[in-house]
Amino acid sequence: MTEAPDPDALLAGLDPEQREVASAPLGPMVVLAGAGTGKTRAITHRIAYGVASGAYPPGRVLAVTFTSRAAGEMRTRLRQLGVSGVQARTFHAAALRQLQFFWPQAVGGPPPTVIAAKVPAVVEAGGRLRLRLDRAALRDVAAEIEWSKVSMLTAATYPARARALGRSVADLDPSAMGRLIETYHEVCAERHVIDFEDVLLLTVGMLDQHPQVAATIHQQYRHFVVDEYQDVNPLQQHLLELWLGERSDLCVVGDPAQSIYSFTGASADHLLGVTARYPDARTVRLVRNYRSTPQVVHLANLVLGAAPGAGGPGTTAGAPLVAQSEDGPAPALAACADDEAEAAGVAQGVARLLAEGVEPSEVAVLFRTNGQSEVIESALAGAGIPYLVRGGERFFSRAEVRNAVVLLRGAVRSDDGSAPLGDLTRDVLSGAGWAPDPPAGAGAVRERWESLQALASLADGLARESPQARMGDLVVELDRRSKEQHAPTVQGITLASLHAAKGLEWKAVFLVGCSEGLLPITLADTPARVEEERRLLYVGITRAQQHLFLSWAGARSPGGRQSRSVSRFLAPASAVLGGEAVEAGRPARSARRSTRSGPRPPRTCRTCGAILTGAAERKMGRCATCPATYDEAVFERLREWRRHQAQQAGLPAFVVFTDATLIAIAESTPGDRVALQQISGVGARKLEMYGDAVLQILHQDG
Repeated sequence: MTEAPDPDALLAGLDPEQREVASAPLGPMVVLAGAGTGKTRAITHRIAYGVASGAYPPGRVLAVTFTSRAAGEMRTRLRQLGVSGVQARTFHAAALRQLQFFWPQAVGGPPPTVIAAKVPAVVEAGGRLRLRLDRAALRDVAAEIEWSKVSMLTAATYPARARALGRSVADLDPSAMGRLIETYHEVCAERHVIDFEDVLLLTVGMLDQHPQVAATIHQQYRHFVVDEYQDVNPLQQHLLELWLGERSDLCVVGDPAQSIYSFTGASADHLLGVTARYPDARTVRLVRNYRSTPQVVHLANLVLGAAPGAGGPGTTAGAPLVAQSEDGPAPALAACADDEAEAAGVAQGVARLLAEGVEPSEVAVLFRTNGQSEVIESALAGAGIPYLVRGGERFFSRAEVRNAVVLLRGAVRSDDGSAPLGDLTRDVLSGAGWAPDPPAGAGAVRERWESLQALASLADGLARESPQARMGDLVVELDRRSKEQHAPTVQGITLASLHAAKGLEWKAVFLVGCSEGLLPITLADTPARVEEERRLLYVGITRAQQHLFLSWAGARSPGGRQSRSVSRFLAPASAVLGGEAVEAGRPARSARRSTRSGPRPPRTCRTCGAILTGAAERKMGRCATCPATYDEAVFERLREWRRHQAQQAGLPAFVVFTDATLIAIAESTPGDRVALQQISGVGARKLEMYGDAVLQILHQDG
């Protein structure tokens, strides 16, 4: 039997504001938590303290989050605090569980099936109405159906509301969209399927219309915690009120300054209105930022503090963030001639960080729209830097991961303990497409390899923690992680939109496209929408722990007119980021002038003399199509040495040295450590770790 945690010990490691949250586990509470202030730590300790002090049993607590990842993290932290039995779920997961349980007694028969996506039903509904909808229009219509549901509108009430708000979707007038919504509902009813918003709507209907169901829920859950409360939409708020009934044991946690999902129907008004609904609610502000350096925090405060009415409820917890970390490098802003130049600069900056020893998984490139990623992906691929685009399939839903887990499960019986777990795992994964060296390209092929490599690295980590661990233990760990959506670390830098980056953090962040038209985006045509764009930039800035690089481009294409200007949101930070480069509304003349005043001479191929354009070519010193000028035997010895180094460290081979760096080493054959460090990709840390071994390989025949 697990020993109950000591209540006083649970409070010992908290700061004063976190302790105030944790030590008052009963009654209504509003926690206004700025970015990086330890809100999850505060609320998990509040739950654990409530259980340990006897204020409530764990099974009577429902903690609600917005992502499966956040729910899994909350459950993990509660287990670490010695608390089990607390239900931590997303709104949809909690509602679906209740819907499936109560459906037979409230409605009868089997509950409907939940569809993963609306688009197929939208296609059929559009066909019935003889509407021609392309792929983009289908996505927009599906999003509008979602908005109508979370706004609690019917097909009949939608048109008037849409007209009042000036909403227009896929060239459909509100009446036509209302008919499409009605037909979509008919298609779903005929198929006996529901979408994710229907899960909430039907649960609301059951609680409203069946008092015995509501009474059972009220008896089961007495205490509620809601994370990221600024992202609640009207439908979720209504469901929460039905869960609560007449009670007030509610703790909500959020930050109005991170309210960035109004397009989904979310509103920070629910967070800011808690004290009006519960006059005796206690309000605690968390402002101590433990994530970022003082330099990053200062920039974030400047950007947000320039908002109209700054210092009021729309700012971070009503007060500026106060940095608790050690000093770090100053954030940098680069003005670039065009998008390609900006992408090339990002690739060079990422390569420099990786060469200095920063792990790829600790680096992110963030952008306002998904369309900005293409040129970034191209530049990274050209530099041989692996990347992963966040916002796609979940890790455990990927085909290669599902296939690999099946193979690993089948290998459990054959594991007799004669081979190390990591080696056996790699042997099995080779049947799923894993190879010792990563593929040369990028994109989907590289992402598949990275997924499998993450499983191999997870096996290595498990073996280090438990030397006796076997294949069965790995499969159990994968099952647990899959259930909690706790994906292993994938070695590649992250590319993500600012919306997808919410709730995450990295050691180094590159924030691209900081120009008018992107931040704020052109579609932000009202003061309220412009201020949401400011909050979006604030969210991006506060994802960075140590390194923050911002950039903007004067033109879209090389040679194009320099018509863009730096984002107005950065104007208050001109002294921090570099004076005239951040004058609000200033065109990109600085980029052109800097190019003229001191251009770097172009790098040329040592073989044919042509100008080198790609980062990998510049690193090698020759065109990719020109014949190699190195001893192939030496290069193969370097590759084999790299493979062993990577395998021993449990790292992808490119983290030791990229192919381009190995080629440059083999071609220049440096004679000492000083010459070796002159090669791009050989930083001080890697020189110290690998320098002597590389020099020995180069000159072992001499």
